[in-house]
Amino acid sequence: MSFVPEKIFFTKGVGRHKEYLSSFELALRDAKIEKCNLVTVSSIFPPKCRRISVDEGLALLSPGQITFVVMARNSTNEYNRLIAASVGVAIPADDTQYGYLSEHHPLGESAEQCGEYAEDLAATMLATTLGIEFDPNKDWDEREGIYQMSGKIINSYNITQSAEGENGLWTTVISCAVLLP
Repeated sequence: MSFVPEKIFFTKGVGRHKEYLSSFELALRDAKIEKCNLVTVSSIFPPKCRRISVDEGLALLSPGQITFVVMARNSTNEYNRLIAASVGVAIPADDTQYGYLSEHHPLGESAEQCGEYAEDLAATMLATTLGIEFDPNKDWDEREGIYQMSGKIINSYNITQSAEGENGLWTTVISCAVLLP
């Protein structure tokens, strides 16, 4: 099956269970995408792709359907271990061009730190593709301003899930971009 996705939605979830795989299943349930056969793909935001709400996207899914996702995933069974998973998004001003999705899944970073990193990563990949000149050693806020002033990047954002490990349980966090025809 080959197609260029026309719709995209973002979802996230957290699951906890004594079994690793079950904690992942519960994170998928929390994200409401457990009924699909998920295929992870690389990180391109398709040209002319339209963001839809989670509810609109879920209404387009059928049980057992093969569904393409960009997924950030992280797990721990360490008590109090902070984990996070984030998908960063960078969309070009010209909707006939592709944008970028990035995945980041660190240990010990807050949701805000993780999300900013993922968003920065996606925006930087897009900026280099579009030929925007910038100093990679500048902080994210300064580079974000340069990207926006260029007029070539219209939007960037992230969707992030974080959690702390609990005693005796596996904790899994996921963040997903779900791509639909």
